[in-house]
Amino acid sequence: MKAIWDNVVIAESNDTVIVEGNHYFPINSIKNEYFVKTDFVSFCGWKGKANYYSVSINGKINKDCAWYYAEPNDAAKKIKGMIAFWNGVQVQ
Repeated sequence: MKAIWDNVVIAESNDTVIVEGNHYFPINSIKNEYFVKTDFVSFCGWKGKANYYSVSINGKINKDCAWYYAEPNDAAKKIKGMIAFWNGVQVQ
């Protein structure tokens, strides 16, 4: 699987996990040079607290387009160390 934004592959892995229709990529599969941690957080009743990254490519920023659960609830432990995408990031 590949995560692509602005015609650039920002993550690639043969080992994604699908949860609620989202492909979660291993964190070590992202191209770190494009990712910037943000202060944004959200909460999911069964997964827990999500933290976010923005992606920056050639001066363009896709704000809070990637999320991960640093300490997911037990029900979601299979996505610990994984990252998912939205907001215009194509996963194919």
